[in-house]
Amino acid sequence: MSEPLRHPLRRIVIAGGGTAGWMAAAALSRLCANGTTRVTLVESEEIGTVGVGEATIPPIKTFNAMLGIDEDAFLAATQGTFKLGIAFEGWHREGESYLHPFGAYGADIEGVKFHQIWLKLRAMGIPVPLADFNMAEVAARMGRFDRPTGDPRSALSQLDYAFHFDAGLYAAFLRRHAEARGVERLEGRIGQVLLHGETGFIEALRLEDGRLIDGDLFIDCTGFRALLIEGALGSGFEDWSHWLPCDRAVAVPCARAGGAAGPILPYTRSTARAAGWQWRIPLQHRTGNGMVYCSRYWSDDEASGTLLANLDAEPTGEPRLLRFTTGMRKQPWVKNCVALGLASGFMEPLESTSIHLVQIGISKLLALLPDRSFPAHERAEYNRLTAIQWAQIRDFLILHYKQNARGDAAFWQECAAMPVPETLERKIALFAGTGRLFRYDDELFTDANWTAVMTGQGIIPQAHDPLADALDGAALRDMTARMADAFRRTARAMPFHADFIARHCAA
Repeated sequence: MSEPLRHPLRRIVIAGGGTAGWMAAAALSRLCANGTTRVTLVESEEIGTVGVGEATIPPIKTFNAMLGIDEDAFLAATQGTFKLGIAFEGWHREGESYLHPFGAYGADIEGVKFHQIWLKLRAMGIPVPLADFNMAEVAARMGRFDRPTGDPRSALSQLDYAFHFDAGLYAAFLRRHAEARGVERLEGRIGQVLLHGETGFIEALRLEDGRLIDGDLFIDCTGFRALLIEGALGSGFEDWSHWLPCDRAVAVPCARAGGAAGPILPYTRSTARAAGWQWRIPLQHRTGNGMVYCSRYWSDDEASGTLLANLDAEPTGEPRLLRFTTGMRKQPWVKNCVALGLASGFMEPLESTSIHLVQIGISKLLALLPDRSFPAHERAEYNRLTAIQWAQIRDFLILHYKQNARGDAAFWQECAAMPVPETLERKIALFAGTGRLFRYDDELFTDANWTAVMTGQGIIPQAHDPLADALDGAALRDMTARMADAFRRTARAMPFHADFIARHCAA
């Protein structure tokens, strides 16, 4: 039996609220029951939050389940909808589109991955669409949704999903959850970060009204300002804008297309524009829209004008501008301070990873939760694992830009010509040759994710795995035909997405 910590944390201070702050507070609230640890969150209602992240990926279900959150209640409270993937329009060539769906393609056979079977069928002159073999994609194309079943004999067991929701409402929902479990919220603006004279550790936060908030562990959720991790501790920043050149975004909500009775698409839409891309995120009460762009090619007015000209309905607010530099803190954990959310870095929301990056930061902190001695090896491991996962997500985003065949705009030409990290270069070469894919170090994105985007961006392997040649071609043709038919029939039997929401989780 392991020995208890000799110096358990007495007070954890979370600087800043918003989605990141309240996710951290909700997750750490379990410590309030140990009789020793207090969790305090300091935020000011005078300071706004960015709050544009409204789309997620499937692992958020694990986070909500860890908190014991009822899914229908959460969706009703946050005006949430279901998400089966992301539609990319015009990313490879103008006029082309593909869906990056959640969940696996088909089923592996005798250890041969399904996308290799698909490649073998192509080589046999049977060019069946890969999209026909993903349950989430087939349902998304029909505008339908149902929760997956646990029966592996059912095609519905292969469906996976995430959510769209109002990020501000999600933060408020988590605040209620956290406060009910003992988290203390203090209203106030941080005026000064006080450091220990010898160790350099953070001792306390001084609020502008003079109050001192002391603590053992500090979580920096102060957004781009990064008051603790950068302003006080000088972590440093690793700039990735030479690979991901977009540096601005403008966001605006609009009315739900078709009014309150209109359809709700069960996927995010990302549309390539001349100097960036436009997002569309359907919620129950409105649609979230935004433009991510490169300021070297577009002015703010050009981006805002293009966004407003391409909305599905009338805007319901004023456009909000966001400036950013893509990259991450060189050390997201310094001394007794861990940065989460925008304080830890920024990755554009192309693959809806913003909230997930908060989630993995929290999960790694819980796995490496220190005592008051703050062992250096625990900090080092947190920073090492975090850097790996951020770089893997970075590479996945770069792939979308690099593998484009758009010769219509200088921005896209620049992206196609740019050198990419060796890690991505190797991944592209392996896939382009014989469809080989490998996952490293608990990588977020699976073979199915990489296959969807590689093929969607025009990379079709030159050959298939030789192991696939040991499988009977005629049998594969018949089996895949039955499989595609099962996916179609299952999707047609699902309720429409809006009807499912009305029945289970209407706001």
